[in-house]
Amino acid sequence: MLSYNELKVGMLFIKDGEPYEVLDYAFVRMQQRKPVAQLKIKNLISGKVREYAAHQNDSFKEADIEIIPVEFIYARRLPAGRQEYWFHVSGNPKSRFALKADIVGEAANYLKQGSEARAFKFNEKIINIEPPVKMDLKVTEAPPGVKGNTAQGGTKTVTLETGAKVNVPLFINEGDIIRINTASGDYVERVEKG
Repeated sequence: MLSYNELKVGMLFIKDGEPYEVLDYAFVRMQQRKPVAQLKIKNLISGKVREYAAHQNDSFKEADIEIIPVEFIYARRLPAGRQEYWFHVSGNPKSRFALKADIVGEAANYLKQGSEARAFKFNEKIINIEPPVKMDLKVTEAPPGVKGNTAQGGTKTVTLETGAKVNVPLFINEGDIIRINTASGDYVERVEKG
């Protein structure tokens, strides 16, 4: 069992029967009051992030989550407009498995064929896919950069090879390869000029 002051950033624990990850931790002690751990936690099944205050008398069970390195193979469209995403365990192409779009979630915007990812396995079931923090993706559609009032720096929206849309600086053109932060969905830098 974990106490409230052991819930550091990155720690995985069980709350209400579901696994959570600690994203932010702040220890707060006010005068004449008991200490509290102010947490920002992410539900690994639903992906929802919320604030939580852990008190001195709270105890938490550490989550037994297996993290497996996987490789994305392809996405397949199912009837009724749904998507299915196929992966295999890294180094073992025969161990294939498919996940529905609701499990893959926002990670689908950054997965291209052959890209590495991490699969989170809880109770013998894969509950989440996490791509690397930074991915290099090709710009497939980019409107021309328009000169004008750019004193604060102008941006435009481009489409990436995965279909995701990202705001980038005006100098990015179609065919460029750019680095994206997959956690925030933000542009980081241009890797290669197209």
